[in-house]
Amino acid sequence: MEMEHEPDNTTVLHIGREELVVRQRYEVVSIVNDLLIGTWFVIGSVFFFFASLSTAGTWLFLVGSVQMLVRPAIRFRRRVHLKRFHPERPGSGDGGNDF
Repeated sequence: MEMEHEPDNTTVLHIGREELVVRQRYEVVSIVNDLLIGTWFVIGSVFFFFASLSTAGTWLFLVGSVQMLVRPAIRFRRRVHLKRFHPERPGSGDGGNDF
């Protein structure tokens, strides 16, 4: 397994003859975070159907809630990162996407 970073902020992971290409990594991190949030809340909701699992369900709800606080941190990091690379263009990368 070999990983390389290309100049356009693209990460390519070579796995044998296949390659995984990751572009716009902040958006990918945000999507993965959102999927995990949904997963924790769904599993936590199912756990509430069983009295013996209600404590675990509560913990999953707490984990999902904490991860919801990570969302604005990802967006903030993306904007700071873009500003650092494009200081002469205020608002560059402002696509209005909430990720």
